[in-house]
Amino acid sequence: MNLDQLKTILKSFRKKKVLVVGDVMVDHYLWGSVERISPEAPVPVVEVSKEEYRLGGAANVALNIKALGAEPFLIGVTGNDSNYSRICHLMKDKQIQSDYLLKDSKRPTTLKSRIIAHSQQVIRIDHESKSDIEDDKVSELVNIFHDLSDNIDVIVLQDYNKGVLTPQVIRFIIEEANKKGIIVAVDPKFKNFFEYKNCTIFKPNLAELQKNTGYPIENDYCMDQAAENILTKLQAAVLIVTRGEKGLTIYQKSKKRHDTPTFAQQIFDVSGAGDTVISTVSLSLSCGVNINQAAEIANHAAGAVCSKIGIQPAYYEDIVDSYIKYNKLCIK
Repeated sequence: MNLDQLKTILKSFRKKKVLVVGDVMVDHYLWGSVERISPEAPVPVVEVSKEEYRLGGAANVALNIKALGAEPFLIGVTGNDSNYSRICHLMKDKQIQSDYLLKDSKRPTTLKSRIIAHSQQVIRIDHESKSDIEDDKVSELVNIFHDLSDNIDVIVLQDYNKGVLTPQVIRFIIEEANKKGIIVAVDPKFKNFFEYKNCTIFKPNLAELQKNTGYPIENDYCMDQAAENILTKLQAAVLIVTRGEKGLTIYQKSKKRHDTPTFAQQIFDVSGAGDTVISTVSLSLSCGVNINQAAEIANHAAGAVCSKIGIQPAYYEDIVDSYIKYNKLCIK
């Protein structure tokens, strides 16, 4: 893939409509510095200089889709609280519809507060519910899905195990998508890992792969065995394993594994990189790009967001710049 081909692919994203279903969050950042240790306990005292709220979880996937030029539609469940209002404000600011968020007064909107000092995360504090959504919310979600799915190019299921993607919801969405010939890309966590049967793309990270298969991933052979186990159980078309600094590894039935290296020049923060990968791969495949090229584009996107502090999306310019810088290094 040359630079002109990359630009053509990225521009083709602008015609696509993506339905994101999953756990919506607010990412809260407190930025500051540490000059002393608390006299009350042996912990650092962070003097806060800046506070910021950003879209997180499935909302960050929607933001990545928007940043890449496509049109996202986000279905999720929030609380009926101040952080619901905050999510709506953040989505409006990024020109993303919040019409399909379901409010549930019995649960809080997920809030992840990160305290950062001198570019290092000191601690994270989570406010959330991990219980499955109740039947009435499942019915509402299914009805919204029905209304939206006829005009969608690809579906992303973003599971952080906060209760939106129940087994019932997962099975319904995949069955309906397969009937309509819509690509379904899954970013799983630990719970419900093997519920995603017959999806198109399944993207666990290495820790999720190891925990859910029971294979100790000590080398490539062990990883290959674990991957074969997942492909057999899920009957997924493509398995993508994200491996941090080692990049991505792609598995398909009856095909040789394919490794794509990381293109990160500097790594400041890996938070949100998985959201960027699933967004970019999904859009690439919806444009008819082969999976190896899709992974290459996704790795450039992930490398770009890892060079930023805090969860941020990848833009057209970020991916093009990463491609140019990497290829200049290769020439040298």
